Amino acid sequence: MDVKIKATVGFTLTGTALEDALAEYDELSVVGLLKEVVDKGIACDDIEVEVTEGPNTLEEYDSQQGQG
Repeated sequence: MDVKIKATVGFTLTGTALEDALAEYDELSVVGLLKEVVDKGIACDDIEVEVTEGPNTLEEYDSQQGQG
């Protein structure tokens, strides 16, 4: 029997860690990065990820840094 699990995850990381992670994974979005991590940890048939707050791409991160 298939099981669907829905969870909300929030985390904080340094900007350099985000930049390094996105660069290492060919500049995926945060959504793509989380999908890769979850899929490698446990094989899933379908992974849905949504960023509801904060930058999702390196470009969004860079634009937020320019506003500070």
